[in-house]
Amino acid sequence: MQFLVFQLQGTLAAWGDVAVGEYRGTRDAPGASTLVGLLGAALGLRRENEVAHGALRDGYRFAVGLVDSGQLLRDYHTSQVPGRTSLKGRPHATRRDELNLPKHELNTILSTRDYRQNAAWAIAVQATDTAPHALNFLAQALREPRFVLYLGRKCCPPAAPLAPKVMDAESALPALTAYLAATEPPATLHSLSWPEGMSAGVAAHLSVPRKDRLIRRQGWQFGDRTEHMALLAEDD
Repeated sequence: MQFLVFQLQGTLAAWGDVAVGEYRGTRDAPGASTLVGLLGAALGLRRENEVAHGALRDGYRFAVGLVDSGQLLRDYHTSQVPGRTSLKGRPHATRRDELNLPKHELNTILSTRDYRQNAAWAIAVQATDTAPHALNFLAQALREPRFVLYLGRKCCPPAAPLAPKVMDAESALPALTAYLAATEPPATLHSLSWPEGMSAGVAAHLSVPRKDRLIRRQGWQFGDRTEHMALLAEDD
């Protein structure tokens, strides 16, 4: 069985959670919709191409290994935004268009945003029968992405090359273990999460619902899926 394995390392990363009010949290690891978006950016897919994003969603399964959880960083964020009535009838395709208004028509909104700081993950991708691209093709796209890649938010670029590699293994865990053993310095996994129907190579300790199954990229609509998780080593 073949897996595409690559790493994600970041000074900052933000893996979106359900957003309530002014609080924007982050999970400990990227979800399915995030990884679909990452592959889409590498391939040069525009957000409005719903068919192509749907093919990526249905064509691949993702196992996510936690290498280093890093530290939680909480940012108190302020931003200027125009009111809806001020934008009515005006072009606002860009941030500059939005702010091209008299100062008294701009409002300040406050929010709290969470990030993972100095963290690292390893991802194993398994193709299904409907996969639109071969794993080697995806690996090349990750080496030379068409669009800029980032770890959840645009202010979070990768801190190291993704170093994709297609590997033969019986399941996701031995593929990830072999990949990390060859890094410098060698690394180990603290936990592994994977979706229904993927060959993980380890029994689940916990199965939980996660609302990160892509429905519509443009409308930011997501559905539920089941995520399995196994704890592999104690975090330092």
